[in-house]
Amino acid sequence: MRSYMSWFTSSNRYKHFLFAIPVGLVFTILAVIGVASGLELKDKLYGNKWDWLDWWMTIAGGSIGQIIQILIIYFIFR
Repeated sequence: MRSYMSWFTSSNRYKHFLFAIPVGLVFTILAVIGVASGLELKDKLYGNKWDWLDWWMTIAGGSIGQIIQILIIYFIFR
C-alpha cells in the first residue's frame, strides 16, 4: 500500500486526478483530454518531460467526473 501511495503522490499525480474531476463533472471528456494535454504541454515547455502517467491520471479523474455528471442527469430526468 505504501508503494502505491508513493507512486500516486509522485509528480503530483493526485493533483492531476483530483482537479480533473470537476472538469469532467462540468464539461465533457473531450475537454478533459484538452486539459490533460495542456498540462503536459506546459510541463514540456518548462523543460520537463511529457509524463504519460500524469496524462492518464488526469483522464481517469475526468472520467470519474463524467460518470458523476451522467448519473446526475439520469436521476434528474428519469
